[in-house]
Amino acid sequence: MDKKDAFVKAIKESQNLIYKIASIYTKTTEDRNDLAQEIICQLWKSFETFNQNSALSTWMYRVATNVAIYHLKTAKRKVLTVPLNEQFLDFSEIDNSVIEERWQIFKQHLNKLSLLDKGIVILYLENKSHEEIAQMIGISVSNVGTKLSRIKEKLKQQILNDNQYGTRRF
Repeated sequence: MDKKDAFVKAIKESQNLIYKIASIYTKTTEDRNDLAQEIICQLWKSFETFNQNSALSTWMYRVATNVAIYHLKTAKRKVLTVPLNEQFLDFSEIDNSVIEERWQIFKQHLNKLSLLDKGIVILYLENKSHEEIAQMIGISVSNVGTKLSRIKEKLKQQILNDNQYGTRRF
C-alpha cells in the first residue's frame, strides 16, 4: 500500500475522532470544517514521521489535539485553507433537531472543561478503553477512571443546574 492509500485509509478510520475534536474546540460549523481541514493537512504533512512506537490512532489523536489547541491560541489569525479532497470532509451532519439541540448543550458544557478533560471526554466518546486513553493522554489508568468519574459528575451537575433555573431542557 502506498503512502496516499495508507493515509486515506487512516483518515477514513479516524474521521469521527477528527470531527469530534474539531467540533469540541470550535463554535461554528465553518470553524469546525476549517479546523478539521487543518488537522487533516497536518496529519498529511507529518504522516511520514509516524514511527509506529504507538498506535496510529494515538498518534493521530495527539496531532489532532495539538492542532486544535494551537488553533485556539491563534483564533484571531485566520488562515485560508483549501480542501485536500472532498472525500476527507464527508462528515455526516446531524439532522435530528432534538439530537442537535442536546449536542449543542453538551458541547457548551464541555467548553467549560480544561483542555485535558476535553481530550479525555473525546476519547471516551470514541469508545476508547481506560488503558488506551491513559496511553494517549500520558496518565495512569486509575487516573483516567477518576478523572472520567469527576468529569461526568461535573457535567451532570452543570446540566441539572441549568435545568433547575429553566435555561435549558435536556
